[in-house]
Amino acid sequence: MNSHQYFDLFLNYQRIERGLSNNTLAAYGRDLQRFDIFLKHNNLDIPSFNDGNAQEFIGFIDSQKLSLSTSNRILSTMRSFYAYLERNHNLTNPMKDVVSRKLPLRLPKALTISQMSDLINSSYREDLIISLRDKAILEILYSSGARVSEIVGMNLADVYDMNSDSEQIRIVKLRGKGGKERIVPMGSFSVKALDDYLVRVRPMLLLKSDKNKSDALFLNQRGTRISRQSAWQIVVDSAERAGLSEGISPHVFRHSFATHLLDGGADIRVVQEMLGHSSVTTTQIYTLITIDKIRESYAMAHPRAVK
Repeated sequence: MNSHQYFDLFLNYQRIERGLSNNTLAAYGRDLQRFDIFLKHNNLDIPSFNDGNAQEFIGFIDSQKLSLSTSNRILSTMRSFYAYLERNHNLTNPMKDVVSRKLPLRLPKALTISQMSDLINSSYREDLIISLRDKAILEILYSSGARVSEIVGMNLADVYDMNSDSEQIRIVKLRGKGGKERIVPMGSFSVKALDDYLVRVRPMLLLKSDKNKSDALFLNQRGTRISRQSAWQIVVDSAERAGLSEGISPHVFRHSFATHLLDGGADIRVVQEMLGHSSVTTTQIYTLITIDKIRESYAMAHPRAVK
C-alpha cells in the first residue's frame, strides 16, 4: 500500500466515523502532503517510519519557518494519523511520544461595542440590495458568536421562532465542529436585519439561480450559497470602510460576542454553550480580557492605585 492509499483511509475514517468538517479534512490533507514530501525526500515509506525518523521530521518542519501553531497542528495530525494506523493496521506508532511545543498565551482580539457598531453600519455601499445582505451576515455573526463556516452553512430552516415565558424569540441553529449542533437566540438588531434581507433581498437573488430554488439562508449574486471566502471579504471590506486597523476577521466577531457577554455579567457556562466549546476551559480565555479591563480601570480610577 502506498502513502496516498494510507492517507485516503485515514481521511475517510475522519470524515465518516468522526464527522469532521471539510475545512478540517482539507487541513489534514495539507499536513499529510508535507509528510509525503519528507518521506520521498528521505526514501522512506509509512510502515518503515521510526522513532529516529520522527525526530528528523520535526527538524524538517522546523526548517520551513512555519508559525508555532502551524507546526503544532502538523505534529497533531501526524499523531492522529499514526494512532489510527496503530489501531487499524497494526503499524508501530513512532509519533506517540512526540509532544507539541507550548504556545505563548495570546488573548483573543475583541472590538469595543462602539467599534463593532461602526463596523456593522459600514456594510452599506452603492448596491443597496447586497448591502442589506451583508448587514444581515454581520449582525448574525455578532449576535450569535458563530464561526464564518457556520454562517455560510446555515439553511432557511435553521432560523425559527420559539415561545419562551409568553415571549416569542428568534433562534438560530448552528452546526459546529464535528457536526455538533447548538441553538443561540437572536437579538432585535439581527432579527430586523435578517427580516429585511429575507423580504427584500433573498427573493431577488434567488431569481438569478438557474434552479430558482435553494435551501441556503445566505445567497450570492448568482443565487447560490455564499462562500466562506465571500463572507470573509464582507467583513474585511466593512472593517476597512469603518477605518478599523488591519487584522479584522470573522473570528473577531466571535471574540467580541463572548467578551461583551462576559462584560455584561453573563454566566461563563452559558457563554460556553453558545460558543459551542466542549470545555469551559476554552471559554475562560475571554475572562482574561475582562480582568485586564478591570485592572486598567482600577489603576486609572482608584485613589489608592493612582501613582
